[in-house]
Amino acid sequence: MEKIKSPEESRKLLDKITYDLTRSIVKRDELTNFWYFILIMFAAVGLWGWGIQIRDGLGVTGMRDYVSWGMYIANFVFFVAISLIGFLISSALHLLKIQWSKPISRVAEQVAIAGVALAGIIIINDMGRPDRFLNVFLHGRFASPIIWDVTVVTTYLTISVLLFYIPLIPDLALLRDKGTDDIPKWKMKIYTILALGWKGNAEQYKLVYHAMRILMLLIIPVGLSIHTVTSWLFAATLRSGWDTTIFGPYFVAGAFVAGSAAVVIVMYAYRNRYGLKEYFGELQFDYMGKLLVFVSLVYLYFNINEFLVPGYKMKTAEGIHLANLFTGRYALMFWSTQLLGLIFPILLMLMKFFRRPLPLTIISGFVLVASWFKRYIIVIPTLEHPFLPVQNVPEHFKHYSPTSIEIMITLFSFMAALLIITVLAKMFPVITIWEYAEEKGIPREIISEPNK
Repeated sequence: MEKIKSPEESRKLLDKITYDLTRSIVKRDELTNFWYFILIMFAAVGLWGWGIQIRDGLGVTGMRDYVSWGMYIANFVFFVAISLIGFLISSALHLLKIQWSKPISRVAEQVAIAGVALAGIIIINDMGRPDRFLNVFLHGRFASPIIWDVTVVTTYLTISVLLFYIPLIPDLALLRDKGTDDIPKWKMKIYTILALGWKGNAEQYKLVYHAMRILMLLIIPVGLSIHTVTSWLFAATLRSGWDTTIFGPYFVAGAFVAGSAAVVIVMYAYRNRYGLKEYFGELQFDYMGKLLVFVSLVYLYFNINEFLVPGYKMKTAEGIHLANLFTGRYALMFWSTQLLGLIFPILLMLMKFFRRPLPLTIISGFVLVASWFKRYIIVIPTLEHPFLPVQNVPEHFKHYSPTSIEIMITLFSFMAALLIITVLAKMFPVITIWEYAEEKGIPREIISEPNK
């Protein structure tokens, strides 16, 4: 923690930090409006496609008797994966008092909220009768992984929202009292309501710290459960490609890879769009690169394990599945995912140059795209190769390919996630002002001074 020589210097530095970190709130120009337009238009097209699916049924998709899970479930697993980064950065690293991760914690929570919210929506997209969704809660079987999956997704979303909101309260009070004229009045009213009458006294800070610590501890088992239970939806079957005991930690490791890549991309966007190079600095990107290398190496081990063990046994069904991945229909997608999304990024990020902001963001883009295709590979090829031979069915039953309706709804899910992140960035500071100010040595009484 840096030391400030005088109260006057503290106030000047606090004003500068507040000005810098509220730039995302007040900055509104043609580029912002165009970005909103793009997101809303694509989301609207996806909702239109969903309306067609509700009207005509799941027959408008490429899913049939054999491949009953398609692109929707790949999307679900992907969004659950990126949501897990909130638990890793906002909780685990925070509890370990890793200082470099503090400016990133709110970005991680934004990604987590967007990811887990869309994961829940995608499950409803996959239902032919979404009006019966409540039956999952009312008549769900206790032994079914699906009821536990819905439960942990809902719980994780609730904790993530609280973990985002509670540290935000002192910032909202700061904006309420020191907000500039550039902040719209309607936002100031929202800040006043959400600040809950914050006064900034020692008792209130103690309450915030205590609540944050409880939530950080709670989100660890819930975060591990959300992706472990998701993996059980696959592993609790005898299908080739899913019949394995490693899917729990395998899914968790893959989630950390996808989530870390998503956070790097969002960090870079904020850094350049809102002029936050001083806050999302070279140090944060360097350590995020190292973190991404570490989780990628763990994930690489599970990838090797996933294919080495069945390849050694080479049962009939496993052999057909592996041949389809390595040299068959999915070979190009499989090898591109492994090489461009895992092996090459690891090798590049071992060099310091590629852990700088721009190179790391480009690498993270490849990793994130490959993470989605990896989920697609996990879901589809296994369903196309059941133990019993596929016979006496139309040709299009034998192979799955997504239809335009599925692609439209998938676009909706990605645009909706980006829209959630954008709205959160435009409504609230992307870095916790009071925590950053304390790290710079500004006394808490100076931070809370306007409230007195």
